[in-house]
Amino acid sequence: MLILPSEITPREVFEARRKFIKLAAAGAILGPELVQAANLPSKLNPAYAVMEKQTSRKDATSYNNFYEFGTDKSDPAENAHTLRTRPWAVQIEGEVKKPMTLDIDSLLKLAPLEERIYRLRCVEGWSMVVPWVGYSFSELIKKVEPTGNAKFVEFITLADHNQMPGVRSRVLDWPYVEGLRIDEANHPLALLTLGMYGDVLPNQNGAPVRMVVPWKYGFKSAKSIVKIRFVRDMPRTSWNKSAPSEYGFYSNVNPDVDHPRWSQASERRIGEDGFFTKKRKTLMFNGYPEVASLYTGMDLKKFY
Repeated sequence: MLILPSEITPREVFEARRKFIKLAAAGAILGPELVQAANLPSKLNPAYAVMEKQTSRKDATSYNNFYEFGTDKSDPAENAHTLRTRPWAVQIEGEVKKPMTLDIDSLLKLAPLEERIYRLRCVEGWSMVVPWVGYSFSELIKKVEPTGNAKFVEFITLADHNQMPGVRSRVLDWPYVEGLRIDEANHPLALLTLGMYGDVLPNQNGAPVRMVVPWKYGFKSAKSIVKIRFVRDMPRTSWNKSAPSEYGFYSNVNPDVDHPRWSQASERRIGEDGFFTKKRKTLMFNGYPEVASLYTGMDLKKFY
């Protein structure tokens, strides 16, 4: 229940109720922090705004890959209400001068929040355009001060069979682990993400904190992160361990490197699913050429 001051106007009552309904429908937190979390104060950063039609919030929150809640696209939205996003803490450790544990409120205040409209490309051949809220992961990197031995960043996500029914299955080796080379993690596009569509992250989209790495296939963007490790050696990531011939460590969007079971040359945009709708041509690095310098001299068919 929302407790409103007596001086509030009818319009403010309407807006407060609207935000309450949106947040509750998304499966987000319910408690004393609801009012302050109902809208994340952020500014659109035009330098990171794709000028394409955005995927509807309904589609982006109901068509998800989040195997901790089931393998069907509709499972996360149906099952993720069991995820408890507060209290929440992220432990940061490894090759850093300042290891620390940050709760979700500290993460929200670590740097100014920005809205960034990114393309999202799934390895399965579908795509979206989503307005995320967060800040460059480099802001956190600066805070913990990696040592010279830190070559990679490993992201470890929550694996709680009481909250996540999919963890009871053997579809993957839990917890879900992803990783980036440290220069990739330091790139301004790599987003530590705390919201979408102006609100906190819905549970099914990786609440309360996830990564979004828009030039890589979606599975590289770890969800519901509980630990971040700065390490010397390349992490063994979940999909790479499960099927190394299908999922390389880098997993950059590349129309010239097909998945063994399907082409990556084109994609279907969710929300544009009419029978006669043509597929879109897949763009190298998902249309983010500014990351190309990270891979100078690398054979991207070998390092896929």
